[in-house]
Amino acid sequence: MKLVAGNSNRPLAEAISDYLKVPLARAQVRRFADMEIFVEIGENVRGEDTFIIQSTSFPTNDHLMELLIISDALRRASARRITAVIPYFGYARQDRKSAARTPISAKLVANLIAHSGVDRVLTLDLHAGQIQGFFDIPTDNLFGAPVMVRDVKERLSDKPKVVVSPDVGGVVRARALAKRVDAPLAIVDKRRERAGESEVMNIIGDVAGLSCILVDDIVDSGGTLCNAAEALLAQGATEVYAYITHGVLSGGAVSRISNSKLKELVITDSIKPTEAVKVAKNIRVITIAPLMGEAIGRTATESSVSSLFD
Repeated sequence: MKLVAGNSNRPLAEAISDYLKVPLARAQVRRFADMEIFVEIGENVRGEDTFIIQSTSFPTNDHLMELLIISDALRRASARRITAVIPYFGYARQDRKSAARTPISAKLVANLIAHSGVDRVLTLDLHAGQIQGFFDIPTDNLFGAPVMVRDVKERLSDKPKVVVSPDVGGVVRARALAKRVDAPLAIVDKRRERAGESEVMNIIGDVAGLSCILVDDIVDSGGTLCNAAEALLAQGATEVYAYITHGVLSGGAVSRISNSKLKELVITDSIKPTEAVKVAKNIRVITIAPLMGEAIGRTATESSVSSLFD
């Protein structure tokens, strides 16, 4: 197989390469003076099973275009199969018409990826599971839960705990984690008044005297997490941790979380951590490289990927 890395998350690509013991293919992904993207694959890929490792994180449009152009370069170089490994799939939150005359951008991006020459997609914790159906090519949606479960068991095994979903929509994800760590489930009932703001209303379930573990797929502004932490502590929780797959952390999110009542925010390296994230006192990054690497290896050998989560 051949592994090709874009510019979005080079450290993760290198960690996956180390796990698989397969060197990253020589490739140039650079920009002209007017910021046009240029790609040149520096070695033969004819007849090869190729994997493009590229999150479509900030700057989302640049990294998406890199992915599309790398795919086109590989297709024109006669690669046998092209798999887009997208640890974080940008535009996933635009998975439906939220109001009149608005787009379903997740479907548009899925079409762009398929038409660029990609034969298969491998991604992690899609914001909505139905986005798999937006692709007209095979799509594997991996789950970050095994990585988080291992971390929870290593660090919080001796504490009485409860797993908390920050909203009703995340109950399935939270319940799955709660079952694996043998903990009860609680739900934060919130009302969102406008985009980017949330107001916590009440807590469904008993959290008094327990360590709370908030579970979600994306943390962006951090407002929901901070409000949820305050509400849980007000209900008698002893401390609040958050395990989130994708640390988007836009704007002043890192500062907001650093100054919040969250004991610790744990995110994966699906998105390359910024310097602010690396130095934040209560934000910790865990790697998904072994999980992604194992899935890539199984895809290359036509083995079962779903058995990773049995």
